[in-house]
Amino acid sequence: MKSETMTTEQLSRSAQEAAQNSASDAAARQERVTAAEAIVRVLEAYGVDAVHGVISIHNLPVADAIGRRGQIRFVAARGEAGAAAMADGHGRHSGLGVVLTSTGAGAGNAAGALMEALNAGTPVLHITGQVERDYLDRDASFIHETRDQVSLLRGCSKAVFRILHPQQAVAVTQRAIQEAIRLPAGPVSIEIPIDVQAAMVDLPCAIQRLPLPAPARDDRAVAALAARLLAAQRPMLWVGGGAIAAAAAVLRLAELGVPVVSSTHGRGILPDGHPRSLRAFHNATGVARLLAESDLVIVAGSRLRSNETATYSLPLGSCRVQIDIDPAACNRNYPMDAFVLGDCADVLDKLAEALQAAPKHDPLRDRDICSATIAAEYALREQLGAYAVLSDALRSALPDDGIFVRDITMSGSTWGSRLLNFQQPRQNIHSLAGAIGLALPTAIGCAIANPGRKVMALIGDGGLMLNIGELATAVQEQLDMVLLVMNDGGYGVMRGIQQKYFGDRQYYNQLHAPDFHALAGAMGMRAWKLDDCSNFDAVLRAAVAHPGPALVEVNMAAIGPLHFSGPPQKRLY
Repeated sequence: MKSETMTTEQLSRSAQEAAQNSASDAAARQERVTAAEAIVRVLEAYGVDAVHGVISIHNLPVADAIGRRGQIRFVAARGEAGAAAMADGHGRHSGLGVVLTSTGAGAGNAAGALMEALNAGTPVLHITGQVERDYLDRDASFIHETRDQVSLLRGCSKAVFRILHPQQAVAVTQRAIQEAIRLPAGPVSIEIPIDVQAAMVDLPCAIQRLPLPAPARDDRAVAALAARLLAAQRPMLWVGGGAIAAAAAVLRLAELGVPVVSSTHGRGILPDGHPRSLRAFHNATGVARLLAESDLVIVAGSRLRSNETATYSLPLGSCRVQIDIDPAACNRNYPMDAFVLGDCADVLDKLAEALQAAPKHDPLRDRDICSATIAAEYALREQLGAYAVLSDALRSALPDDGIFVRDITMSGSTWGSRLLNFQQPRQNIHSLAGAIGLALPTAIGCAIANPGRKVMALIGDGGLMLNIGELATAVQEQLDMVLLVMNDGGYGVMRGIQQKYFGDRQYYNQLHAPDFHALAGAMGMRAWKLDDCSNFDAVLRAAVAHPGPALVEVNMAAIGPLHFSGPPQKRLY
């Protein structure tokens, strides 16, 4: 009995000693790093391959950790506005864009591009510095300080987090990333005081990517919608950016007889060449008539934006059902007969399964779809004149997998948004917030995220001046992209609006601009000028074939006028 007791005690003592030794070994193995490096390790664990930013005294610990570890590419933008737009472009393709800015004015400079990411539903992580903890929110005139930076960021971010203790760095960064990528996605900001960035912290033994919870789905509502679809005689599907991941399901529904119209953000979800694609011609007379005559319009992942619905006056059938991952989307812009909570790809796939046994093939309706699309394109070509030829030349020159990023400019809002054909989603990128000047840096982010694919950015002379310094970023990074500058000497869209609504009183729309061709040469970019329709094909093919950054300036005064007075809207003036 004594022998057995001694053996048990010895085993217990041995186990305790082994546990202590193991804990001691683990402590010895545990790394101590700065909180800034802990954040960078989280980015690495989530597969981030690039950070876009501007270094500053209030973010150098993070930048230093990126540089020392050498696993993430740092793209040095010329301004925070450009850096945030680059992260937006990158995030639209990679699943998470990351931008690093300074404090105060530096964070404020990024606000416009963060608003764009919020409108587009782009997952972006914005990391910004802060003043030392002891001076936070004291209005102490600490360098780079701004009053209530959190509130500034809250207006342009999906969520905002503040890291006040170095031990929070990993957990808060993981939570912020999860919030950015959780549908509906959007930009999330983290602010970190400079002394917290530099503080030492014990790094967890393993930093892992956390799983996202499965999105909710209302199965009863899905079943009810399937029944509506089976009973409908003239159904129509309207897809927006929230349905980008639903391309396979949308194609199945189109093949089963359901015509599809797309928001401009949803271009390519159904290939433009599909016979049941009405593309983005929602305001064209024939397409608007088909929408009005539909007995069921299913709106999948679209906000039904004002510029695409004539300020919410476009008739959308006798029955409307909305599918969205965000319950707050219900009845946001149009009254709905029903709402289905769920991921568009999941719900539309269920609808396609239900429709498989009773497809909606209707030769007469297919004929009407074809006629409406042809008529819409014909009318647009008549409006565009020589610029339709330019669009065709660009489509011919750009590879099938090429990415087209367009600014808010007359060409972008006419042939760029509707005439230029695309067969895949995320090939036609634009500003959903309606802000000018974002195309160049957004295209840079797209190019960083898509090595091996050609990127073309379309921008006006006025818009280019807002982020013109990012030409240097494109050259420094040696990106395979072409910048197509539509130069009409000012704000052409405003001229059209002033002509239509303000008795042709033309004020403040003439802008001095540099010689873009010469500027490109000074930056080290290949450059061409276009001032004759006969040169469109040759010049664009040469620019696209050039393996690196290039610029093509289009002299619109020589080509001829482009008539555009803004999107259809209610008369307000």
